[in-house]
Amino acid sequence: MEKNIVLFSGGIDSTTALYWSIHRNKRTTALTYDYGQRNAVEIWGAQRITDTLKIPLKILHVDLEQIGGSSLTDPSVSLPQFDHIVQIRAGLPTTYVPFRNGIFLAMAAAWAEAKDITGIVCGFNVIDSPNYPDTRETFVNAMEKAINSGTSAAMGGKKAHILVPFLNKRKSAIIKEGLSLGADYSYSISCYSGSEIPCQKCSSCLLRQKAWEETGIKDPLLARLEKEGKL
Repeated sequence: MEKNIVLFSGGIDSTTALYWSIHRNKRTTALTYDYGQRNAVEIWGAQRITDTLKIPLKILHVDLEQIGGSSLTDPSVSLPQFDHIVQIRAGLPTTYVPFRNGIFLAMAAAWAEAKDITGIVCGFNVIDSPNYPDTRETFVNAMEKAINSGTSAAMGGKKAHILVPFLNKRKSAIIKEGLSLGADYSYSISCYSGSEIPCQKCSSCLLRQKAWEETGIKDPLLARLEKEGKL
């Protein structure tokens, strides 16, 4: 049976990607990155999700704080906050981490090659978050080509495939697909602020809030936090 790894931040999209991979009867491993991010609590949430699913979680460490240039990795760059989603402007946001997904995919490809894994599943989407250059189809295709040109695949080995099943789906549609697969989003953390409790002011919180409103369902994370008396 073919094996997959899922680039797993623990957010909505990657949580759905994890369930999507499992549903396809693949032997799935989740791959999470500790990269010096402000919102490192997402790693804790990712661990809770994979523990529940009894899915292996591999945490790779890479210090992107030394590169800086992002409000997620550079403490001197303030995290943008908004009162309403319409205030989020087009253009490269400060939450963009320079070439983060390229770095992540390169590391994932190396780890996958060492483990004889060919499928790299990503929850990238460009409909609700169009301002990130490293989630687009052209980027994905270029990275897949580079991986297969610079690994054993170029010498007759197995080719790697980057799978992006939600690339052109709205986040609400991704959630609906996840729910149909039995996804539990109660420990899925999206907030950029670094807290388990959503700030409801960052772009990620606002996009998540909009998506759940479109589904007509209360966000399971908020429901859990309320039940635990944290909200």
